[in-house]
Formats: sequence, C-alpha cells, structure tokens
Amino acid sequence: MVDTIPPYWLIKVAVASVWIYEGLWCKLLKGDPRQFEIVRSVPKYGQRFGTAFLMLLGSVELLTAIWVLSNKHQILCASFQTFLLFSLNLNGIIWSRKLIHDPAGMVVKNFAFLILAWVAASIPG
Repeated sequence: MVDTIPPYWLIKVAVASVWIYEGLWCKLLKGDPRQFEIVRSVPKYGQRFGTAFLMLLGSVELLTAIWVLSNKHQILCASFQTFLLFSLNLNGIIWSRKLIHDPAGMVVKNFAFLILAWVAASIPG
C-alpha cells in the first residue's frame, strides 16, 4: 500500500501559511481592504478601534503561524485556533453579515481549515 499522506512538515506549513496570509498580508500589510470595512462596521467601536484591532489581530495571526511551526503545545495551539476562528466567524456574522459575501461558505471553509489544524496538532513533533 502506498502512503498517500503528505509529509508532516507540509501539513504544518499549510496551516501556518493560512495564518501568515491572513495576518501579514490581509491585515498588517493591508492587502485586503474589505477586512477593514467589515471591522469598521461594528457599531460604536468599529470606527474608533477597527484599524488598531486589525493590526493586533494580524499580529496574533502571525504569532499563531509561528506557534504552529514551533511544535510546542500543539493541542493547545489547535484549541486556540478553534477559539479564534469561531470568535471571528461569529462576530463577523453578528456585526457585519451584510458585508460578508458568503457567510455560509466562510464557515464551511474555516471548518475544513480547522480540521487540517487539528491534524497538524496530532502530528508528532
């Protein structure tokens, strides 16, 4: 039987790459202006704190990529990723649903991504 599972390092790099893209490109380098629109639409706080929040979130996402690649406390890392994505999806749907072009698709894609994150967490260091 041929082993069809990708190399372990590639699974971890795939998960880390998503966090790098979302954190560095989309937020810290402001490569996705829609994310700023979505955060600014939050009542009361969005206009005042939206940009600062996204800069902080981008940093957290970048640090999450480093955590994934570090092989340290991987179950805790996957748990954190689950909490973070669940929180972001829930708040996005509550506060900015009209700006998210496909909320159901966003949830399905993030569910699939989290499965991959948990697979990465189960890989021996």
